[in-house]
Amino acid sequence: MSGIVVHLPEGGAGGGAVTLRLGPGEVARFGRGSARTPVELRLDDPAISRLAGEIRVTDDHWQLSNHSPAQSYLVENPEGAGEYLRVAPRRAGAPIPFEFSRVVLPTRGGSAVSFQVFAPDHLYLDPPGPGGPMTGRTVTAYSLDETATYFLVLVALCEPWLRDVSPVSVPTTPQVVERLRGHPACGRLTARAVSSHIDYLAEEKLRIGVPAGPEAGRGERHNGKRDAVVGLALRFGIVREEHLALLPSRAEAVARG
Repeated sequence: MSGIVVHLPEGGAGGGAVTLRLGPGEVARFGRGSARTPVELRLDDPAISRLAGEIRVTDDHWQLSNHSPAQSYLVENPEGAGEYLRVAPRRAGAPIPFEFSRVVLPTRGGSAVSFQVFAPDHLYLDPPGPGGPMTGRTVTAYSLDETATYFLVLVALCEPWLRDVSPVSVPTTPQVVERLRGHPACGRLTARAVSSHIDYLAEEKLRIGVPAGPEAGRGERHNGKRDAVVGLALRFGIVREEHLALLPSRAEAVARG
C-alpha cells in the first residue's frame, strides 16, 4: 500500500493548511499540543485535548485512537449517503473502512474542527471464472472509486479530449470547480479541495512521479501534475467517453456562465 494522506484545510483549526503523508506502520498524533506534548497535526481549540488522538497506518487501512476521556469523535464518509462512525472516548485502534474520510472533533464554538484522510487504495480481485478458484488472482493496477469526488475531478480534467474539442491545455482548477458546481455532491467544492483531489490522484491513486527541479515554481509543478494525470487516465482508458455522463449537463453549465 502507498499509505495515507491527512489534510487539514486552511483555517480549519485557526492556522494554515497542513498535509501529512504516512506510510504503513507510521503514526501521527493530533490535538492542541504543547512543548511537552508534541503533535503532528495541531488543532488549536480550547475544547480539544493536548493529545486528542492518533492515526496509525496499517498495510490496507488506517486506525483512529481517541485519547479523550469524555468526547466521542465522528468519522464521516463525504462520498457516501451520510455514513459515519462514532469513535468512543478512550477507544484504541478503531479501523476505518472509508476510502475518503472526514474526522470531526466537537468544540464549544458554533462549528466543529475537522480534517480529511485519504485512505490506502482499496484492492479488488478479478471475478472468478466458471468453477475457477479465487487463489492466484491478480489485482487491479489502478483502483479508483467511480462514485468518489476525486473521480469526478478526473473526468472533468479529461472532458475536453473525450469530447474531441482540440483543447490547448488541461482545464484549470477554477474551471474544474465551475464545471462540477451543478453536481449534487459538488455544490460546496472549493479550488483548494480540487487541488487536494488532484494531488491524491497523482501521488496515491495513479502513482505518478512528477519531477520538480529547484527552478520549477509551484504553479508549474501543479500544471505538470494535472497534465500527467490526464495523460495516464486517457492512455490506459481509466476515463472513457461513457464517464462523461457523471458530469452535470453542459446546458446547465452554459446557463450558469
